[in-house]
Amino acid sequence: MKHLLDKIEARQQLIRETAGHLREQIALLTEQLTATERTLERLDITREAMLELAAEDDIEASEPLPPGYREVLATIGQAGHGLRAKEICEILGIGTEPRHTESVRAKLKRLVDRDILTEPEPGLFTPAQPAPAIPNPNSP
Repeated sequence: MKHLLDKIEARQQLIRETAGHLREQIALLTEQLTATERTLERLDITREAMLELAAEDDIEASEPLPPGYREVLATIGQAGHGLRAKEICEILGIGTEPRHTESVRAKLKRLVDRDILTEPEPGLFTPAQPAPAIPNPNSP
């Protein structure tokens, strides 16, 4: 009987320690969640203020790009040269099956339509370059 009681006591101690560790993790996660929510609230307020100011100045306030589009743009920006859909899939680690490459290609085409990217040759996508200044023939 004493052997069983000792086993129960050992298990209780282990469970108490586990519960203590879990409480510590919960406290840490609660702090992180609070900080994240504060940051999100500040960003929401900033966004609202920017939209209000843009409306006052008659500036067209376009919606930000969804995360998938931002990742594609960041990948092209970091590459420093044109990329194809399959290359972007490989860099992002999202798979290179046709469903993945076609999804990325569709995003790339939409970014071209919005003049954010260019397609200098079929299937090759680069950041849109600002139009070169046209020299004024009347200037010296």
